[in-house]
Amino acid sequence: MLKTVYDPEIPVNIYDLGLIYKVDIEDDVCRIDMTLTAPSCPAADFLVEDVRQKVGSVDGIKDVEVNIVFEPEWDKDMMSEEAKLELGFL
Repeated sequence: MLKTVYDPEIPVNIYDLGLIYKVDIEDDVCRIDMTLTAPSCPAADFLVEDVRQKVGSVDGIKDVEVNIVFEPEWDKDMMSEEAKLELGFL
């Protein structure tokens, strides 16, 4: 489901962008550590809510906790090969 969440300013999903650092599922709670391409990202609230809604729609998940982190700092090397290709970095 994380691959269905897109930053509205970048035509690549947040998973392939490398913004997802950790996903833990314990019982029926999904805890996600994610970052943003920039600390002042204007789409931050939108992205967090989209993650909560889409991951929360998965069978067996009752709650989604999204933790925004900035360590390690995101850079373009964290993107998948597909994302780099899509954005013209390869």
